[in-house]
Formats: sequence, C-alpha cells, structure tokens
Amino acid sequence: MATTAIAVGTMKVAQVSNPGADFQIVEREIPEPAAGHVRIKVQACGVCHSDVLTKEGLWPGIQYPRIPGHEVAGIIDELGAGVSAWKQGQRVGVGWHGGHDGTCRECRRGDFNNCRNLQIPGISYDGGYQEYMVAPEEALVAIPDTLNDAEAAPLLCAGITTYNSLRHSGALPGDLVAVQGIGGLGHLGIQFAQKFGYEVAAIGRGSEDAALAKKLGASVYIDSRATNAAQELQKLGGAKVILATAPSAKAMSELVDGLGPNGKLIVVGASFDPIEVTPIQLISGSKSLQGWSTGTPADSEDTLHFAKLSGVRPMIETYPLEKAGEAYARMLSGKAQFRVVLTM
Repeated sequence: MATTAIAVGTMKVAQVSNPGADFQIVEREIPEPAAGHVRIKVQACGVCHSDVLTKEGLWPGIQYPRIPGHEVAGIIDELGAGVSAWKQGQRVGVGWHGGHDGTCRECRRGDFNNCRNLQIPGISYDGGYQEYMVAPEEALVAIPDTLNDAEAAPLLCAGITTYNSLRHSGALPGDLVAVQGIGGLGHLGIQFAQKFGYEVAAIGRGSEDAALAKKLGASVYIDSRATNAAQELQKLGGAKVILATAPSAKAMSELVDGLGPNGKLIVVGASFDPIEVTPIQLISGSKSLQGWSTGTPADSEDTLHFAKLSGVRPMIETYPLEKAGEAYARMLSGKAQFRVVLTM
C-alpha cells in the first residue's frame, strides 16, 4: 500500500555534529527529493563498523553535521522528477553503493563498483539513521516481500560483501573454504559458504563459538588460540579460499600458509594495519591476496534473492532510533550477536 507523501513536516534524526562527537537526536525538516532521487520512509537501518568513518571523521571530505547509515530498508514515500522505474509504496533498500556518476572511466566500462565518484550514504550524503532519507534512484535495491526490514538491512552491506566475494572467488562446490571470524560478517559468510556447497572451516578465537559455527553450517571449527589455524587447514588439504572477516591484520597474516595451491585470501574485514606476507609465500603454490568491497545495487538484489531462497539470515539485535548512541556502542563493543539494527 502506498504511503501518503508528506510535503511539510519534521522527523527525528541521529546526527554527528562534528568528528568524534556523540550522537544527537534532533528534529529536522523532512527533505524533498531532487530530480532522479526518491524519498524513503526508513523502516530499519543497520549499524555497521564502517559507520566509524563518519562518527570519527576518518573519511576525508565529510561535511558535518552528518547522519550515518548505509544499511537502509524502507518504503518509497515520494518520487523526484524523472523517476519512472520505481513506484511510491515500493519496498527498497540502499547499501554502501549509494550512487555513481555513470561517466568516469570505470563506469563507462560497467565497473560501477569502482566509480571514481562513488557516493556512499552516511558519508557523501545523509544516511539511514533518520526517519526519512533521500537517495539517487541508481542506488535503490528492491527488497523481496519474504524478508522483513530488520533482516534485510544488514544484508545490504555485511550480506552482499560476503555473498558477492564468495561467488566471485573461484571456489567450486566441494572446495574447502575457510571463514576467519564468527562475527557480523563471518556469521553470514559461513551460511553463504555452506549454501554454496563448500566444505566450510570456521576459524574463531576460543572454543566458545564452536557450537554456533557448526549450527551456521561449518563442518569444521578451528580454535586459533589453541592450535595453529594454518596448519589445521593444511591437514584438510589447504583452503581454496580464506574469507578474512575479522578486522585483524595480524590474524589474517597468520592464515596465508593455510592456503592450498592457487588458493586466495580474500580480505573483507577493514583494518588500517598492514598484512604481512612474503613474496615466497605467494609464489609457492601460486597463491593470491585480494581485497573485496561490497557490490552494486544489482549485486545486493542477487544477495537478497539468494537469502530468500536459501534461508540465510543475519542474527540481529534491534534498538530504537532514539538509542542510536547505545546501539553504536553495542556494535563497537564486539559483543553484539551479531548485527545491530536501528528500527523506526
């Protein structure tokens, strides 16, 4: 059912007034969508570790005050001029890929993910920690009816990152794929890897995650505190792919020797520390190291469709928008099980 557009009014937002500042819950005017944009009545927005970039001012050029949030699920509330491919009342999401210019060299070659002027919600423009947001139509993702908003939101960043990197990894059904970290990214990576038909080895720190890792679909659990994880992977024949989700460059570096011939370490856990690997480690067995960023809105739709078909779901904790600061602190604590989501 279409939502009635509100021409004038106010809404609640959770904004950061300057780098490092606490979240403020303030009232703002509900924005009007420009041409080629839509206004979304936000239903849910995931709280992602990358929101640190906005909160702490770690991304150059952010204009403050700024509203973070790039895991947005909601309903189209108003269409800007010239928007014809989307309808008022349609369920949509917006992920990390918040728009591209269509004219740079990469876009002209169809590589929209690496657009030189990529827009990111919550960084380039106000994101989803608010009751209404405006986004360009090329950033929109259609959400299947069988996924609820709070479940769909984290799939638009953590979900697409793990799904898209694994499906492009070169691993085939039956191959050994290891997932390092059983957290916000890792718990989804394990599920997708199992549904893709891989033999899944989950790598965690401590024995407490073993039961959960098995429940999520891992056939093997490796405790990197108690054993040498790389050696354990070699006992299994060496990993075709290691998906590194926990943001620890040291932990990633220790896994390189766990790769099998032509194996690939795919880095999706964001960290500023250097990964240490010697040329001989890569040359021996033709191994490779690759970083992976989310994907396009079309990739997000593939992720949501696959999740709908396969039953992959994020484990979430929800907070109301008014408790954005508390939700953000919970995400940062590393104790959330496993994705924190703001609901409106």
